[in-house]
Amino acid sequence: MNFTKKTLQNGLTIISAPMKDSLSVTVLVMVHAGSKYEIKEINGLSHFLEHMCFKGTVKRPTSFSISRELDSIGSQHNAFTSQEFTGYYAKAHPDHAEKILDVVSDIYLNPVFDEKEIEKEKGVIIEEINMYEDMPHMSVHDVFMRALYGDQPAGWGVAGEKEVVSRMTRSDFIEYRNKHYVASATTVIVSGNFDESNLLPKIEKSFEQISTEKKTDKKPITESQSAPIVEIKKKETDQTHIVIGLRAYDAKNKKNTALKLLNSILGAGMSSRLFQKLREEMGVGYYVRSGVDEYTDHGVLTVSTGVDVNRVPEVVSAVLSELLRFTKEIVSPEELNKAKEYIVGNMYLGLESSDSIAEYYAIQDILSDEILTPAKLVEKIRNVTSADIMEVAQEIVRNDRLAIAIVGNIKNESELREMFHF
Repeated sequence: MNFTKKTLQNGLTIISAPMKDSLSVTVLVMVHAGSKYEIKEINGLSHFLEHMCFKGTVKRPTSFSISRELDSIGSQHNAFTSQEFTGYYAKAHPDHAEKILDVVSDIYLNPVFDEKEIEKEKGVIIEEINMYEDMPHMSVHDVFMRALYGDQPAGWGVAGEKEVVSRMTRSDFIEYRNKHYVASATTVIVSGNFDESNLLPKIEKSFEQISTEKKTDKKPITESQSAPIVEIKKKETDQTHIVIGLRAYDAKNKKNTALKLLNSILGAGMSSRLFQKLREEMGVGYYVRSGVDEYTDHGVLTVSTGVDVNRVPEVVSAVLSELLRFTKEIVSPEELNKAKEYIVGNMYLGLESSDSIAEYYAIQDILSDEILTPAKLVEKIRNVTSADIMEVAQEIVRNDRLAIAIVGNIKNESELREMFHF
């Protein structure tokens, strides 16, 4: 799982991760542009632009011509948008490496942004927003981010607001793309079974006309908090969905490895503390999990669960107790070792395919100062001690980093606000 990284004279980055025994090849193009690079008037444009790149190019004028060409070789293809980046990829049999490179580079470099297609796609985007709004276990995460970061890009939804989406014009797409889709902000990753000596020069050729204009940067995030934050969105639901979280570290912080071990012990897997506490002992919910999200300039540790509305206070109390426990009680060697093996094992299981390898290296290139091979990452994980985990907990498990978001028909709001603190 080794890789090579090369930055061309025009600023474009190419990462090559050959996997000789793989039955597939993936070409992924990532750009340092997501919703955090937007202003309020165009919130959601990064995601909308991702959709429009599949709606036609000069060479492939319709969405059907793009999808038909990729389907005809049995390719899996898609795109994704986050706060920090947008990615476009195709995965296919190794015989079709040049074909998927040609298609992916074309949709990235040459979208036409047909005005009629923009108007049609507005309806698709709005229904996508509606879909997530009808999924409270997902929308509660947007409520949480808005509670924690307020009216700045980190607190806005990636898909944007329906009213904003409906006002977007072709000129908005062109202006935004000119500011961000440039060589210095673009990384091309090819992974899987391919001939490096043949394909890498073709990548350079495909992207030789990419814009070399200076990238427009995002505004720095503002973090300000003095007490726990409680954000409640009233909604008629059968289950109340909760996210409890803490401000943590940006992606470059060396303490993230210890934080990931803390997270694994807290709520990753069916033997984690929270799964055992909430589901097996208390019997209060079907799902409970925790996670770490890292960004270039901030990060969060979150716990999410769905429970009966009448049991919200006891569930919140249990989660806070488990978080506080890390600050006072050293993690045992047995529990620490289990967490390490869980992370390592799941990481390798998640890196069995060429597309997962491509994303693994691409995200590191976007967010971090260095790219680690899986073996190097395992070494860092193995070196974490119980004392490291306690140090992290004592640093972040604090009232001025704590927030909760709830979606549901909450009935005891005043009680919850009074008891929500360490």
